[in-house]
Amino acid sequence: MSYFDIQGHQPQWLNGLSAIAVAHGPRLHSMVGRHLSHAWLLWDLDADEWIADGPVLLDFDHEQVEINHQKFDDLSITWNTVDPEGQPAWTYGDWGHPDDRASQLAWRHDAQAELAALQGQRLQAVDLLEYVGGDMADGMVAVSFAFADGQVTISNGLDENSLEFSDPDSRYLHWSKM
Repeated sequence: MSYFDIQGHQPQWLNGLSAIAVAHGPRLHSMVGRHLSHAWLLWDLDADEWIADGPVLLDFDHEQVEINHQKFDDLSITWNTVDPEGQPAWTYGDWGHPDDRASQLAWRHDAQAELAALQGQRLQAVDLLEYVGGDMADGMVAVSFAFADGQVTISNGLDENSLEFSDPDSRYLHWSKM
């Protein structure tokens, strides 16, 4: 089974800060000092919009982290499984019913200005963040990448990825501070 017909990608869903920190914390922190070569988003070419359900790919000098959220607290972090330059545009969807929609998908690294502006910058810090706001999102884990001139936090936007470009919300606990 494939995920959005993305060649090579099989999400590995985890829940909870502890499990995610054990599985990926050291490798995420080993990225500090590398430059962000590309930041890829899955793009619907027909609608000209980001498919927020697809993984966000961040390539740090040929070490690529692939981040994806689903449900309320599932987080998948995979490494070097997707070749965004090697997969040309493709069609994804169902054609068995008149209400079904097929989409032309492609990887784009230039589609969102705030994310594209981070490309070329050196990673200064990476944090795993646990949301503790006292609501249904409690326990959700986000991944935040800080650069000299900006940052991006990839969080759960209610069953899809959300990109935030300001300081993380005060309702997050930082893994490095726990």
